[in-house]
Amino acid sequence: MPRQLGELEDAVMTRVWQWNRPVTVREVLEDLQQERSIAYTTVMTVLDNLHQKGWVRREVEGRAYRYTAVSTRAAYSAALMNEAWAQSDNPAAALVAFFGMMSPEQREALNDAVRMVQRDSPEPAAAPEQGGAEPGGRGR
Repeated sequence: MPRQLGELEDAVMTRVWQWNRPVTVREVLEDLQQERSIAYTTVMTVLDNLHQKGWVRREVEGRAYRYTAVSTRAAYSAALMNEAWAQSDNPAAALVAFFGMMSPEQREALNDAVRMVQRDSPEPAAAPEQGGAEPGGRGR
């Protein structure tokens, strides 16, 4: 399970995820500078750290790297939720509490997701018919 991203890591990854293409340090820097004062070397270090942690892959282009996300924001969020749920001493109660915190829109999104999973999952094995022979060849 990946650890939660730090605030600056998340700001950088948000751009990588949103743009959904290989990005340079300069592109991320220029976008971040619209909301904060930050140095080129800071963004370069963050992207290098994200590469070392396995969040992004990089390819050399000239004298610079282009960085691409290894997975999606949705996969990252799902992994965090799964880890939090798995650490609970009462997973059912944790889910009930979590569902209780959801807005009506989030509950509808959850219902949609459950329907998709149910639709895409294989059919359960058919239950044995009632009144048939029991295992071992004997009738009732």
